Amino acid sequence: MEKVRIGIVGFGNMGHTHYRFITEGLVKNMEITAVCDINPKKLEVAKELLPDVPQFTNAEDLYKSGLCDAVTIATPHYVHPELAIKALENGLHVLCEKPAGVYTKQVNEMIEAQKRSGKLLAVNFCLRGIPVYQALKKLVDSGELGHIKRITWLATQWYRPQAYHDSAGWRSTWATEGGGALINQCPHQLDLWQWLFGRPDQLMADVSFGKYYDIEVDDDVSAMFKYNNGTTGVYLTGTGETPGTNRLDISCDMGRVVMENGKITFDKLEISEREWNAAHNDEEPPKNTIEIPVEGKDLYCGVFVDFANAVIEGRTELLSPGYEAINELTMSNAMYYSAWNGSKWIDLDNFPHDDFYNELMKRVATSKPKEGVEDRFYVTGGTK
Repeated sequence: MEKVRIGIVGFGNMGHTHYRFITEGLVKNMEITAVCDINPKKLEVAKELLPDVPQFTNAEDLYKSGLCDAVTIATPHYVHPELAIKALENGLHVLCEKPAGVYTKQVNEMIEAQKRSGKLLAVNFCLRGIPVYQALKKLVDSGELGHIKRITWLATQWYRPQAYHDSAGWRSTWATEGGGALINQCPHQLDLWQWLFGRPDQLMADVSFGKYYDIEVDDDVSAMFKYNNGTTGVYLTGTGETPGTNRLDISCDMGRVVMENGKITFDKLEISEREWNAAHNDEEPPKNTIEIPVEGKDLYCGVFVDFANAVIEGRTELLSPGYEAINELTMSNAMYYSAWNGSKWIDLDNFPHDDFYNELMKRVATSKPKEGVEDRFYVTGGTK
């Protein structure tokens, strides 16, 4: 196999982004061989861009066509797991847009389907391939930081005006999107958090719903994390602030690491703070400020490139494997669940998957559909 034959399921904002990744040569060993969407207008756009590529209005027909080795799924969130499971059962590799799904029960089912199929399942957490996060991952994994004491991430660069929320009928309701900032924009940082530091053991959250916009879902979040090893964390995010901030602070035994504006600065102590504390009374330990090298170009198609290479090479290791997506989703589900229960602490190791689903369905039952909203492209720099 020289090129992976890929079918795009869902040709909206993100499906169109996937199309650009491939047709602009950013994923050199992948070619589009089929497109599926239930919306005739989306297929009209696809026909103009890909006049020789077969079109489908039913995903299973595409899966059974024999035209594809793999599919990308870029539909509204609730149907990600269902479409992925059917693709896997039909012998296709799957690259699913984030989030993997809306609630943990359905994503656990998707992961089990992948295990049964023996096919690849990736989730497009595209920030994993960005050089600054690659460099940070390498630093954390090296052990050079020692014990991590506290992690603070201020992630408010996800500004989305009311026009964004009104740009498609499925956006920003419990029934059709399944949430707001936590389910759409912020999975990127939550995935990076668990990728870099591991999933927290407990969390609590204060979540505001419709604080800045005429929406029923979340647009402002403050959360606290706890790890059994003593590490704590604070995560602040939302879609109602501009200009926003993307700053990560890591306090550790060997000093402090700050990531901001594409740079990583390490205020490195000459001796561990714990060792210094045992031997000194009133001074701070000496330090040296180091800028960690960040090399490479910001390309948001790294998960696609890795996925295509893995299919061709027959390897099972992936940059963003589907089984890890449950960690990020458990974190966001737990934040909702905490907020719905008076901001109480939630045990993620014993997360109540059924109870959360029931609470979510209560909100779905009273969710108000958008009337008179016509889907249209909304340019967001490559993210949903």
